[in-house]
Amino acid sequence: MRMRIPEHLVRGKFVARKNRFLLSAEVEGSREDVHLPNPGRLAELLSPGASLLLHPTAVRGTSARKTRFGAFAVETPEGWTTIDSRLPNRLFREALEEGRLEPFQGYGIIRPEFPYAGGRVDFLLEGEGLPPCLVEVKGCTLVREGTALFPDAPTRRGTRHLAELGKAVGEGFRACVVFVIQRPGAKVLRPNGKTDRDFAREALRAAEAGVGFHAYSTRWEEGELSLDAPVPVILREDGQAWEEPQPPQPGSRDG
Repeated sequence: MRMRIPEHLVRGKFVARKNRFLLSAEVEGSREDVHLPNPGRLAELLSPGASLLLHPTAVRGTSARKTRFGAFAVETPEGWTTIDSRLPNRLFREALEEGRLEPFQGYGIIRPEFPYAGGRVDFLLEGEGLPPCLVEVKGCTLVREGTALFPDAPTRRGTRHLAELGKAVGEGFRACVVFVIQRPGAKVLRPNGKTDRDFAREALRAAEAGVGFHAYSTRWEEGELSLDAPVPVILREDGQAWEEPQPPQPGSRDG
């Protein structure tokens, strides 16, 4: 089942960002505080007057949100771009369960939030005859002239994830990073070295250690949102698309 777009979306206009998780918008003739489920900079998207799609926030007892609306998408020249950072993990899992991701065929057991290296990895995948696969999913909203760039702000956490995945390969795991591109128009994806040089360098080191890098565009059609076509990932200056090496064989962790 593909992810359904929230019903009863409301249009608004972006006014200002108040903090990491709160923005101000013009909604139905009044100024509203709106929950922003994305800590990224989003500077290229959230410009004054930008058109937003908002969804009414759910009320759950005493923990109800203090805002009436949550931000779902912002309009760009290429189309609507989703800005909810919780969507990429959900889209990846749905595509995996439907068997639509060729690099992950055969992985029938999905364990989210898997404890590893003193923290948690987004997913551990298991399948008969396949090496256990650790997957970190990253949402990407920055696209310039057909190139998706990650991250849009320095991310020590993201850089640490890459180093941990590289170590995991040495322990016999298969390890992958999956970028979900939430803005239309991307033809390739690159690490954003101008914004975070450490992340770009660690990405290349991780790839050389055997970590897999994959990227997918998203499709918004007929009220549904889903992962779409694979997008080449370029890690090196020579511009060649990167391809995942042969994953380790089952049982290699014991050797």
